[in-house]
Amino acid sequence: MTIKLFTRWPALTVLAMALAAPVAHADDRAALETLRQTTRNLIDALVEGGVITREKADALLKAAEQRSAAELASKPVAPAAPITTADGKPVLRVPYVPESMRNQIRDEVKEEVIAQARAERWGVPNATPSWVDRIRIDGDMRLRYQKDDVNSNNTAALTYLAAEVGNANGISRIPDFAAYRLTSNNLPLPVSDTTADRTRERIRLRLGLTAKVTDEVSVGLRLATGSATDRVSTNQTMGQNFNKYQLFVDRAFVRVDPAEWVTLQGGRIPNPWFSSEMTWNENLNFEGFAATFRHPDQNAAIAPFLTLGYFPLREATPPTRNSRSLWGAQIGANWAVDSRTRVKLGLAYYQYNNIEGRSDNDYTITGTTVPTGSTYGQYEYPVGLRQKGNTVFETNPLLSGSLDTAPVWGLAYRFKPLVLTASAEFTHFNPFNILLSAEYANNTAFSASDFRRRATFSSYANVDPGGKRDGYQIKLAVGATDVREADDWQVQATYRHLGSDAVLDAFTDSDLGLGGTNMRGYILGLTYGLYRNTSLGLRYLAAQNIDSTINSNFPNATFKVNSLQVDLNVRF
Repeated sequence: MTIKLFTRWPALTVLAMALAAPVAHADDRAALETLRQTTRNLIDALVEGGVITREKADALLKAAEQRSAAELASKPVAPAAPITTADGKPVLRVPYVPESMRNQIRDEVKEEVIAQARAERWGVPNATPSWVDRIRIDGDMRLRYQKDDVNSNNTAALTYLAAEVGNANGISRIPDFAAYRLTSNNLPLPVSDTTADRTRERIRLRLGLTAKVTDEVSVGLRLATGSATDRVSTNQTMGQNFNKYQLFVDRAFVRVDPAEWVTLQGGRIPNPWFSSEMTWNENLNFEGFAATFRHPDQNAAIAPFLTLGYFPLREATPPTRNSRSLWGAQIGANWAVDSRTRVKLGLAYYQYNNIEGRSDNDYTITGTTVPTGSTYGQYEYPVGLRQKGNTVFETNPLLSGSLDTAPVWGLAYRFKPLVLTASAEFTHFNPFNILLSAEYANNTAFSASDFRRRATFSSYANVDPGGKRDGYQIKLAVGATDVREADDWQVQATYRHLGSDAVLDAFTDSDLGLGGTNMRGYILGLTYGLYRNTSLGLRYLAAQNIDSTINSNFPNATFKVNSLQVDLNVRF
């Protein structure tokens, strides 16, 4: 054990003198002995209380005596002429130690010993290692009942199939409704139903761990239920014949904070952008790297920030596929208008690289066979990635009439959305707050002429893929900022109008209209705190398509759905 008690205060030198001083005359000797005994009693009390061991107490006393001896030896004083009484007896003198100094010595010793005891965990039964204090575990569990009421007048799945097989200009916005299987007499049968209601009981479990390696470096890990092919949902639907659930690595990242004004992250990281669920689903995590630069004083009236990010979407595997990636940059600021009004603004630009579709010629037709080459399908927007709503086209239109070769769908437009996000919090109306947010997105790369340059087959020469390039959302919430305590509550109302190609449908909200773009509708919600970190939520979502869900040859194609969600959410 390293003794640190005598390196802070000059008053402890007096303690050393008290423990090691020579014999003095009667009055001074009594005062000094009182000080000595007080100190010893204090140390004995710490031993009896289990704060320190007897060995540590003896070490304290020994260190004090050694320090006193060392200080006296380092400052030799020339012997003075002895002072005697009238009868010739020698007189010994020691400095007077006032009561205030004694109290100071006592308090200093007590504080220092207790602080060191806590740091080194003296006398703590079953003390855990210090690294445990650097680990934080959190998570949440949600039970959900969901009912999806699909409109009975929705366009039938057979119509989507007819548009595909008949090659009705090769454009669609919900291609998965055209998925089919062949019957025994080689006729296509849709595998989807666009008019059937659905009721589900669902569960979501997320378990996170954060390890603080140093003051500057930390590591994050989170496991979650869900599916290996669904990026925007961590729900697990019940009704699997009591089969066990899988847990997936939802997050795995390193975070470095070398200074107050910068944060660096790499791996599978939380969403680094200031945004709404219209652009980035709340369950989405990003694979790649991000850096956030901010004003070092976050309490400043205006605190600007800048976020940069790079995220690989698909690894290049020559010669079959090119790499795909996402670049992003966002500039914004937190603005404290006054003590009760806070505003946040952010302007972001995102650019997807090599994700757009192109005509694919790597196949040949020989009689009734259609052999494909090594690069066939490299421009696909795959079914495991897309939700619905983006305008897609058949990259192999000459094969669309063949039931033996499924179409390969590619994105009709490039995606370079510019997104403006704003939020405001008003706390004037205690005990509840008003939260307002809005977001607007515009795909700056939306271009029909660019589509025709990439879709080189003659069947697309005069085709306008249609669609919308922008979208917006407005959200109002009243009540607690975050429902954490019992009897906290919050009501919400959201309206969204999201054009088909304003943002990539793969990563947007998966709830309104059962996910994707080309949707307009509203969400009404209520959350109530039953207990601390335990809440009950109710949401009603109503949505319908904006443009035709197929293409201009089917202008009246529609899809409408209303959903009810009842949630019991527990956080820990």
